[in-house]
Amino acid sequence: MVEGLVIGVIAAICVCGIIAMSAARVVKQYERGVVFRLGRLHEGIRGPGFTLIAPFVDRLHKVNMQIVTMPVPAQDGITRDNVTVRVDAVIYFKVVDAADALIRVEDYRFAVSQMAQTSLRSIIGKSDLDDLLSNREKLNQGLELMIDSPAIGWGVQIDRVEIKDVSLPETMKRSMARQAEADRERRARVINADAELQASKKLAEAAEQMSEQPAALQLRLLQTVVAVAAEKNSTLVLPFPVELLRFLERATPAEKAKAIEAASDALRRAPAPAAPEAPEKQEAQDKQDKQEKQAGREKTTV
Repeated sequence: MVEGLVIGVIAAICVCGIIAMSAARVVKQYERGVVFRLGRLHEGIRGPGFTLIAPFVDRLHKVNMQIVTMPVPAQDGITRDNVTVRVDAVIYFKVVDAADALIRVEDYRFAVSQMAQTSLRSIIGKSDLDDLLSNREKLNQGLELMIDSPAIGWGVQIDRVEIKDVSLPETMKRSMARQAEADRERRARVINADAELQASKKLAEAAEQMSEQPAALQLRLLQTVVAVAAEKNSTLVLPFPVELLRFLERATPAEKAKAIEAASDALRRAPAPAAPEAPEKQEAQDKQDKQEKQAGREKTTV
């Protein structure tokens, strides 16, 4: 009798322990518990910590409230300017209402993923290639609004959407490279032409200044000679500027007359050359010189 009573008490304790273990639940800090009692949503969301449910009657579903990072598979599309591209993205979202995330949608993760893919394709078709490459911030905001509108009813909030990469065909990459090269070459030519224009203006100003002061042209010539002589060259090239000849051509008649008069004075002041002697006298003088030389040789021989 006593043994049967002990066995009954032990069995009752075991049953109570099993019931208590089946009723006890622990909800983590980043989770929320949603209780369904006989298939119906029980009022109240269970917070983090220890909680109890009715065994065999309640079902507790835990919903993660952390921000979820979900990659969006790459989508092929044609832009508004008829360029085939392949774009992938990443989406950040979190659950703000655990009950709606379980009741209003079958699988909120799958739903958000499909909505992100369709929205990404729509954005590709509405945008130009230049916008996809350079204006991504605006496209990210538009993509976030397109996904967030239906996700609000699912108890999900879209935190951020980012376009990761835009893949282009090889032919388009080569075309863009040629376009960039041509644009850089055009800018280089424009810069060179602008430099030539500025240099020509400065040279014109310098020529005008030198025309007022002819001595400046000579000084500039000497500076050029000094610059050339500073180099270790075996040959010295002395340039003769054409402007100097033009300066001489522009000389006034008065200056030409002064130059001719100065040359005449120099010729008058020069000593007159000696008059040539008569031929007979010259021959006699030559004979006399020969005889003197011959007499001197005979004396030397004796």
